[in-house]
Amino acid sequence: MIPAMSKADILIAEDDAVLRNLYLKKFSVAGYSIRTAEDGEQALAELQARPPEIAVLDIHMPKMDGFQVLEKFPPATRPFPIIVLSNFGDEKSKLQARELGADDYFVKKDMTIKSLVEMVERLIKRPGA
Repeated sequence: MIPAMSKADILIAEDDAVLRNLYLKKFSVAGYSIRTAEDGEQALAELQARPPEIAVLDIHMPKMDGFQVLEKFPPATRPFPIIVLSNFGDEKSKLQARELGADDYFVKKDMTIKSLVEMVERLIKRPGA
């Protein structure tokens, strides 16, 4: 069987190694090309070196949090959507993510990995994404 070409290049920034590896496996199985970062500084370096087709950013990361990374990539200047990951579904964090230009917000404890994959697929297929 000939392997299919990857669907899209995704950068996943997640400081929790277990979750990072889980996301890596699930998205790889779904046919995506995955790059990972374990802190905000690595995420920023990856985004600057080679913009992905979509980025998935954890909010609470060492060195630089997801909000700080979002600030460096305002929607008007970035060619890719960003999904924010959080352990918290509080309105303050959601509002801050939206104000900084996040395209979607994923609450880890309330959603499944499958729903994250579906969210990514929806944003990648969106016109202009």
